[in-house]
Amino acid sequence: MKFIDHWAFVHTSIVGLFVFVALACAAMVQAADTPAKIKVLLIAGDDVSAHNWREMSEATRQALVNAGKFDVKVCEDAFILESSSALKRYDLVFLTLYNASTPTLSDAAKENLLDFVRSGKGLAVSHLASASFKEWPEFKKLCGRNWIMGTSGHGPRSVFKVRIVSPDDPIVQGLEDFETDDELYSKLQGDTPINVLAVADSDWSKKTEPLAFTLSYGTGRVFHETFGHDRKAILNPPVQKIIAQGCEWAATGKVE
Repeated sequence: MKFIDHWAFVHTSIVGLFVFVALACAAMVQAADTPAKIKVLLIAGDDVSAHNWREMSEATRQALVNAGKFDVKVCEDAFILESSSALKRYDLVFLTLYNASTPTLSDAAKENLLDFVRSGKGLAVSHLASASFKEWPEFKKLCGRNWIMGTSGHGPRSVFKVRIVSPDDPIVQGLEDFETDDELYSKLQGDTPINVLAVADSDWSKKTEPLAFTLSYGTGRVFHETFGHDRKAILNPPVQKIIAQGCEWAATGKVE
């Protein structure tokens, strides 16, 4: 009886070992088939008093995490850009910061950001971030369009209709026109060629204004969206989708 029990135990152990190995192999194959998450450095830390920048950065982070494709690190100090070795860890820099009261970037930080993008990586710019570093002409080119204090503006926050104007672009493909409750940024300045994705008609400027657009810089890509006065505006589902897919395109050159 003990002899039979011994071999039964051995048989059971062997079967269990095979099952374990099979499950381990399956897990390894699944892990190999799962694409690595896009590494995002989201830089916040300052803004005008009308903006709760911590709420805005957290809502932006949440919009990206909700998409399931991003690993997002938030830094509240733009001087992280002085470290080229730190930047190498990321696929995308996302600026939600407007340096209203903090110093501008050092020359080294400016050059590191330019090198990061033109070497083939991505930049995302949101809401008032395009007003940052106003003494830096190349940043204006990098953003494509810029908020210029005293020239750019918006009417009262309100519900307005956003129109998708490049429906075949992968960032907005499948999206229909939608409503959002936000500030409609108007009279952004610049003449750099841009690919406009979404627009809205402004009662304040009496013009059709670009709200989301892209451009190339070197071999890298820039995604610029003007949505995002607060958490509610950022987490509007169509806005979330535009942000997530715009960031994916900026980081990788495609949307899957």
